[in-house]
Amino acid sequence: MSPLSKAKSIHALEWLNFFVADVQTGLGPFLAAYLAVNGWSPERLGVFLTACGVIPIALQIPAGALVDAARRKRMLVGASIVFIALGALLLGWRATFAVVTSAQAVLALAGLFLAPALTAITMGIVGPPGFDRQLGRIQSFAAAGNVVTALLMAGVSYWIGIRNVFFCSALLAVPTIVFLFRIHSSDIDLSLARGAPREGSQKASGILSVLLKDRVLLIFFFCAALFHLANAAMLPQLGEMLAHGDKRTAGPLMSACVIVTQLVITVAAAGTGRLAAAIGRRPLLLVGFAALVTRGCLYTVVRGEAALIAVQLLDGVANVIFGVVSALVVADRTNGTGRFNLAQGALASFVGIGAAFSTTWGGFLIQRFDYNASFLGLAAVGLIAFLLLFALFPETRTGHGLIFLQKEPAPLHETN
Repeated sequence: MSPLSKAKSIHALEWLNFFVADVQTGLGPFLAAYLAVNGWSPERLGVFLTACGVIPIALQIPAGALVDAARRKRMLVGASIVFIALGALLLGWRATFAVVTSAQAVLALAGLFLAPALTAITMGIVGPPGFDRQLGRIQSFAAAGNVVTALLMAGVSYWIGIRNVFFCSALLAVPTIVFLFRIHSSDIDLSLARGAPREGSQKASGILSVLLKDRVLLIFFFCAALFHLANAAMLPQLGEMLAHGDKRTAGPLMSACVIVTQLVITVAAAGTGRLAAAIGRRPLLLVGFAALVTRGCLYTVVRGEAALIAVQLLDGVANVIFGVVSALVVADRTNGTGRFNLAQGALASFVGIGAAFSTTWGGFLIQRFDYNASFLGLAAVGLIAFLLLFALFPETRTGHGLIFLQKEPAPLHETN
């Protein structure tokens, strides 16, 4: 592969992540506001989102193993984008239980492969020595995409209705596909993409040794589940709370929340990757978990829409750190095993478990008490996660990438 070709592929990869974020922006926090506007109660909404989140959890690890084995990773990404567009169209069509359930099933299938395949392509192009920096840059592009699209969605939802957010998401799949095929398959080293130092130099480590015998990874997975148990419901619940006011402004207010969070990620993601390489993973993770706890507590004492939106700065801090550093921790612990994406799938399973039960836990507290009780209950879970991380999780940066730096890996290229 030529340096020029590789540089063009990296540039296309960054813009691909920008537009992937565009496609997905309307399908997260906007969904809760959309369903609330259409008469879904907080408890019913919480149970439904939990059920939809639990279904794909058991498939995350096999999906990660498939990404490790797949030689056509661009095809996996392309198929996932098409499925996301289809799910968005279904959501925009009707808000009935049957249609929304079908859409969530389609989106869940796409989500199994999209994120791990994009991460694998990144690793396959830049390798572990450049992974810290490049992952941060990609997070910045993705966050910038979220900001731009949130502004677009705010206008769409305000002027022509919140359901049209989903049609816009589907339309944005077109430029996403364009940039996907600007990534040259010859620039993707399949050995590096799965975390193996050299094709054929060693067999991939056993699944059990990667997932069950690594105490550090297990501790991190459990803390990640608690992080998302505390985090996942906060922004949707804020959207629900705002939607119970002026329904016409629910979409724009949710856009403002998304924009604040994503602006922080846009500005800080590249620096977070560099900082993680310089000072390590553990200190940054502790800061991120502390920001989550503080955010949940502040939601109960601040008043006014502007103040609530400002609290989203902490959402940006927590999510940029977790988004960048979690992949680095997995890369550290699976270095040379050939099971990088398998472990990413395991992390996604734990994250999915936490996120799925977050909506049920939060919805239960809202139904039985109020929104303040729910935010405090979520923050309490985050505090437990912070304490476990502080007490049990060690630094993982030591020795990062040494296997890869000792010998230049032989290139193995995709064919598409």
